[in-house]
Amino acid sequence: MEQQIYKGKLTQFHWLKITKKEELTKNTFSLEFEIPESLQENFEFEAGQFVSVKFQSHGKEVINDYSMTSAPYEKKISLGIKITSPDGATSQLFKNYHVGDELLVSEPSGRFTLGSKPHEFRTIVAFAAGIGITPILSHFKNILHTEPRTRLFLFFGNKNSEELVYKEWLDNLAKTCGDRLQIFYFFSQEKTADQFFYGRLDAKKLNLIINQILHLDDTDEESTIWDAVDEVLICGKGEMIKTLANACYHHGIPKKNIHFELFEEFNDDIYPIEKEFPLIENVEVEFKMFGKEYHTELPDNKDKILQQLLGQKFSVPYSCKSGICGSCECYLEEGEVELLENEYLTEKEEAQGKILACMSIAKTKKIKLNFDLI
Repeated sequence: MEQQIYKGKLTQFHWLKITKKEELTKNTFSLEFEIPESLQENFEFEAGQFVSVKFQSHGKEVINDYSMTSAPYEKKISLGIKITSPDGATSQLFKNYHVGDELLVSEPSGRFTLGSKPHEFRTIVAFAAGIGITPILSHFKNILHTEPRTRLFLFFGNKNSEELVYKEWLDNLAKTCGDRLQIFYFFSQEKTADQFFYGRLDAKKLNLIINQILHLDDTDEESTIWDAVDEVLICGKGEMIKTLANACYHHGIPKKNIHFELFEEFNDDIYPIEKEFPLIENVEVEFKMFGKEYHTELPDNKDKILQQLLGQKFSVPYSCKSGICGSCECYLEEGEVELLENEYLTEKEEAQGKILACMSIAKTKKIKLNFDLI
């Protein structure tokens, strides 16, 4: 059985059976789902993607997104989930659903992905905080399985050792992979024997990491490990992503090689806006959403289109407001916009006329958008 719902786009759901449930820490747990043979194609995915899970919480239907910890070659869906409050939806999911129960799970989606390069020598560095480790696990398992020449470095921040999730699994993986995987744990609210590992992962800590850990490169005596970094993965809360992404960029990593996944709503830009735009007042906006036509007028183009539409109480789909999740993806059918930095759209999609409303500034007096992508 399957269902279709609209979450900015049409999303396909299927009933999947829970085959494993495990409490990881006092506020995190994992769920594992079996994929029937008939649905194998529907649930093909790339490392770093997520699924949405539909379930009942306090008598209401809830749909939450959860990143997968499983790698594509494992042919299963494994999720790491944080209980955000004792009475919240995730707490209800943990208490009320057990092995053998079925839940509606969406087909995988998300753009926190990397192209596979099994024949290249690559260096990939990841920064994660708390439950933000989940898509990083998927990436690391997949890379270690498919890219024998790639080396990985993980810098994993938590409040304290009690909240450190997947540590045993990570340590075992590091032991079996020799020099290909190195893991470093940081604690922001627990004193460590080495002061270096105390504190948050931020710009200052990154500078120390570059100079004290990623400095000498055994494979190239004339450069550092940081010089050899091909891709950076960052997953956690918005402020951490913003701080580390900008710090990595200022330390020489191109923006196109810095990838991030946000685990909460974040209303700020990841990178500072470096352009100035001519002021346009009384911007006429027409848009189609859920099959209906809407007309409105924005006072000016000082703010981005999505933020202004939300301010006028239109229920435009969104999640992050930072160009990461793609929930506000739409077609620009008339007019011009300036599309600022975004982590979601490909060059091909931009060429097709797609924009992210949360990262778009109006450049003409009239704008026409279509949020109904299908």
